[in-house]
Amino acid sequence: MMRARKTGVVLGLAAVTLGAAACGGSGDSGGKVRLSLVAYSTPQAAYEAIIKEYQKTSEGKNVTFTKSFGASGEQSRAVASGLKADIVAFSLEPDMTRLVDAGLVDASWNSGPEKGMVTDSVVVLATRKGNPKNVKTWDDLLKPGVQVITPNPFTSGGAQWNIMAGYGAKANKGADKAAGTAYLRSLFKNVPVQDSSARKSLQTFSGGKGDVLLAYENEAIFAQQNNQPLDYTVPDSTILIENPVAVTKKSQNQAEAQAFLKFLHGKKAQEIFVKNGYRPTTDGVPGAEKFPNPPGLFTITDLGGWPKVKKEFFDPKGSIMADVEKSIGVSVDG
Repeated sequence: MMRARKTGVVLGLAAVTLGAAACGGSGDSGGKVRLSLVAYSTPQAAYEAIIKEYQKTSEGKNVTFTKSFGASGEQSRAVASGLKADIVAFSLEPDMTRLVDAGLVDASWNSGPEKGMVTDSVVVLATRKGNPKNVKTWDDLLKPGVQVITPNPFTSGGAQWNIMAGYGAKANKGADKAAGTAYLRSLFKNVPVQDSSARKSLQTFSGGKGDVLLAYENEAIFAQQNNQPLDYTVPDSTILIENPVAVTKKSQNQAEAQAFLKFLHGKKAQEIFVKNGYRPTTDGVPGAEKFPNPPGLFTITDLGGWPKVKKEFFDPKGSIMADVEKSIGVSVDG
């Protein structure tokens, strides 16, 4: 039985800050420590609110922040290339692994009870208000005349989650690789444009292009909170999105950065994430009960884990998605 959740919303578009923007403390001009947060774009509003709350605490009262928000892969590559960061927050684990490999994040970053993950979400099917094309399942995305909006997976972490959600659903969590691969080939024939990031795809869809947007659940909820019309369905079978966060090894303020990291996993910050549409990674957070539990929910581990998935699906030199993209004339140079 299809578990659907519909809300009269449209994707609200928060401004994305590319590059570092200074954020002073809450009226305190005597801050002695400045932390640099480098994050992917979608949780910007949540982090803004969390920082304000943190600066009210004894640990955070003398801490100010610089913040940079952008596409997850681009942010990860920027830090690897020298962008200053004390705390990094990405869309998916491989963007963190890049910094581990570069010696910038400790290999034990995911050893805690939350395994390094600060928020969860799921991939949903977002449609126009009223769902005029009656899109409720993954198969509905293949119907003639249905345009699907999703970013380029060679630049966007969100796109990789979208692809693995559809693949896993149609491949029976990877048991039927041929069926999953065939589904992706058919799906991308209905994708008219592939933006470089999930946030840009939101803008494309909000601008009127496409019938369905593959999106994070939290983005649809964020849209609802901004009173803009959109319906969305949580499919019976979809993937659990897991978003990592860590302190960098080169941070010159390790104690303060670790204190902020601890705050992010605490109930106050987790409750703010929930209010912004994210599923918490900490137990007992108010509001967590509102999220539906798809009966066929699966994880990236069910599909072999990110190292295997990245090589098999997203290697631009030769992979399932490289072949799919080339077949429709789309560049795989991420």
